[in-house]
Amino acid sequence: MKNIYKVLLLALIVAAVLSPLASSSPDGLERVAEDLGFLEKGEGAPVIKSPVPDYVFPGIENEAAATAAAGVAGTLATFGAMYLLAKSVKRKNAGEIKGK
Repeated sequence: MKNIYKVLLLALIVAAVLSPLASSSPDGLERVAEDLGFLEKGEGAPVIKSPVPDYVFPGIENEAAATAAAGVAGTLATFGAMYLLAKSVKRKNAGEIKGK
């Protein structure tokens, strides 16, 4: 269990350091839509409002720090969701083994 926290710490460091270095260029799908002239057709009112739009944490003036904060927040959210999922699956599997 100790190792999981070491891995989480490493992931948080990587997210904080490398997130600001990510390319601001459009991703592949956005680039194709831009090149073929239908990018604006895909844009409109969002169905769900993003808590961290454009990978920049709101309320932080420095763009690099805001991007690092978004990377850390995303890493924590992903870790938390997967941790809870793993605990749920482990609990379910333990119950099945006891039931046999």
